[in-house]
Parts: sequence; C-alpha cells; structure tokens
Amino acid sequence: MSDCTPDELMTVNAARALAGARTCFVGIGLPSTAANLARHTIRPDLVLIYESGALGAKPTRLPLSIGDGELAETADAVVSVPEMFNYWLQTGRIDVGFLGAAQLDRFANINTTFVDRGPDRPPSRLPGAGGAPEIAANCGEVLIVLRHSTRNFVDKLHFITSIGHGSGRGDRERLGLRGRGPVAVITDLGILRPDPETSEFVLTDVHPGVTVDRARAATGWPLRTAGHVGTTEPPSDHELAALRALTAA
Repeated sequence: MSDCTPDELMTVNAARALAGARTCFVGIGLPSTAANLARHTIRPDLVLIYESGALGAKPTRLPLSIGDGELAETADAVVSVPEMFNYWLQTGRIDVGFLGAAQLDRFANINTTFVDRGPDRPPSRLPGAGGAPEIAANCGEVLIVLRHSTRNFVDKLHFITSIGHGSGRGDRERLGLRGRGPVAVITDLGILRPDPETSEFVLTDVHPGVTVDRARAATGWPLRTAGHVGTTEPPSDHELAALRALTAA
C-alpha cells in the first residue's frame, strides 16, 4: 500500500462498484476513469455509454471529453443525442449512471452549476448540468465518485443541479423519478451509502489507513456511520497496473 495514492484507492473501489452492472452511462473525469478500469479488470463485457451518442465504447485511452473521437471510433454504434436521451436513457434501459460532482449534500444531491463565494464576490460558475440530471433521474441506480473534503461535502448546496434523494426517503417516488437514485458515494477516504430508513448517506467503509474521525473532519455535515464500518480491500497488483496503464496512455 505504500505506493498507492488516495486517488488510486478511490478509483479502484469505484471500478469495483460496477461488478454487477451490464450497462453504464459514464460521466467524464473520475467516473470515466473508474468505468474504463472496470472494463479492463472485473467487468470486461461492461457496455460503456456516453451522452454524445457512443454505445459500447471501448476506448484504448481515457477520453478527454464526451466528444473525443476515440469514443465514436471504438463504439458498437453511434446514435444522435436526442435518441440517446429519449430512447436509451429516459426509458430506463441503462443499469448504472456514474457521476462526479462539485458539491454533494447528505442526501447525495449534486451541484455542478455554481458556488456562492460570499458577499461582494461573484459566484464561481461551474461546467453545468450536461446530461447529469437525466442520468440521476432515470438510470437504474447511480454511483458518485468525489474527493472527500468540506469544500465538496457540504451541509447545504448552493444550487441543486441533479437530484439524489431530495430531502430524504420518499422524495424520488413523490417526484416520479424512474431510478433508485444514488446507492454509493466513493471517495478517497471511504464509501458512503444511504441509510435504508432516511436515505441520508452514512459512512460504511474506510480505505486502509483512514480513520472514521478523519472522514468526519472532511465532511460538512455531522457524518453518521453504519453500525459497523468496514475497511476496503487494498488494490491488487493487477488493478493498479491496469489503472496506471490507462492514466499513462
């Protein structure tokens, strides 16, 4: 573990979360790294789907954006963006949506729109929604990968871009959302999952060498824990080698 970075721990565990998935709608950045690692390790038949229209993309390197030609060149098929959303996503045909975030609250609602920097300062504009609101609403379930800090894990979002579990259990059903919503948040410190009674995200696992107190100190709300907090398995040599080959390429 001495030469394994926190980002590598996060990415390997995010890839492992896709072990049971058949199809994955992939966000660019950390989600794309994790999804491509899963395809190179535990889930070689995973179908990667990107909102630009690539179905079954098999990139040989990490794509730079959803418009990277590598996605179209290696895909099983390329469809229009309206077809991607109207036929594939909004009808519930995709198992897992994999998203990143700028800010996240205790119910895994996501902000990627803007951050209020305080009085007399203009807000920081962020990349915006893209397809994330539809992914969060319609995929069978959602995984989120995000570095763990009080800057990212906040008590109150400055803007809700993509709905997670709203204000708690039952909100998704009340809003008529198709999917189960976020089922795990994988960070560089551990893994959070929704409490079955409240849908508030609680710490269920920490990575090797990380303490519960450290995770709490990096969270902007009073972070609760599961009855038993486990420790994730260290990355294998195969997982690390595959991840480093992807990032090197």
